[in-house]
Amino acid sequence: MQPTETISDTPTAHPVQWHRPTASPAAASAPSGGEWTVQAIQELLDLPFMDLLWRAQAVHRQHWPAGDVELATLLSVKTGGCPENCGYCPQSAEFDTGVKAQKLMSVDEVTTAARAARDAGATRFCMGAAWRAPKDRDIEKVGELIAAVKGLGMQTCATLGMLEPHQAQALRGAGLDYYNHNLDTAPEYYTDVVSTRAYQDRLDTLRHVRDAGINVCCGGIVGMGEAPVHRAGLIAQLANLAPYPESVPINSLVRVPGTPLADSEPVDPFDFVRVIAVARITMPRARVRLSAGRQQMGEAVQALCFMAGANSIFYGDKLLVTGNPDVEADVQLLAKLGLNGRQVASTDTHDLHGAVAHA
Repeated sequence: MQPTETISDTPTAHPVQWHRPTASPAAASAPSGGEWTVQAIQELLDLPFMDLLWRAQAVHRQHWPAGDVELATLLSVKTGGCPENCGYCPQSAEFDTGVKAQKLMSVDEVTTAARAARDAGATRFCMGAAWRAPKDRDIEKVGELIAAVKGLGMQTCATLGMLEPHQAQALRGAGLDYYNHNLDTAPEYYTDVVSTRAYQDRLDTLRHVRDAGINVCCGGIVGMGEAPVHRAGLIAQLANLAPYPESVPINSLVRVPGTPLADSEPVDPFDFVRVIAVARITMPRARVRLSAGRQQMGEAVQALCFMAGANSIFYGDKLLVTGNPDVEADVQLLAKLGLNGRQVASTDTHDLHGAVAHA
């Protein structure tokens, strides 16, 4: 007699195996020869989206505390009337955008705004003035604004246009911590965006800022009609500065009616996140700032940007003359994501390589 076969309703359990990657994503991202080529950066941008984010997050975790986000506020202290023709900028005197030229704000006005920003949680206060290149008397007045903001215990940043060496030294003497001067895009695409200055003018100003011992804030804009290779070229320029910038703002073009770029095709949100991720991989110890264009992104895209390595935002209701998510919305978003606004002392410069080197 044959034995009776018993059929069990309980499925057979199989052990689960975790397949670890063969190499560290951070180690795999390092360039050979010490410089990032446009081709190497393009290869990063072309990675499968999830692979790129995984690699960027691994680099980020190696160099920054989890959940660390710097809160900065930007104030236009002198609005409009700029003689430049930057195709994205509503403050150019050449474009009819409804922005009226105004005089430099007073010390009391700037101090009041900075105090409000500090009380709302911002730790860095950035002052922007619509000049092509400030005159020496302008530098003296801005120096008073810098001293007033420093007196509130905040980090100071300024973006005033092109600087001469002695002007950069004067700003440093006034206590300026950071100077913002963006490269905007790749060198070969630059003349499609602006013709009133040369790319080398921007690089010269960055060198003067470094020579003066001021930290560099320098990034660019995505969505100005550039090709993917131009985005790779921008990141190559930034990453190969010696040292690379301490702060790297990545902006999504805000299309302002009246500007030449108002009808530009909106950048794909995933392509924007890719740029954030590659900026993090190539400049691991920089503050990568999720900057202009956040108002149009929505919470989900912003969350992906933080996942890709962004760890700084502009905080407040306006960026110079364009809108920005309000403070309460940012507080709620950071809470949803378990992120913490970073409280820093005014002397914290987060030097990249131990000593400030020249660009």
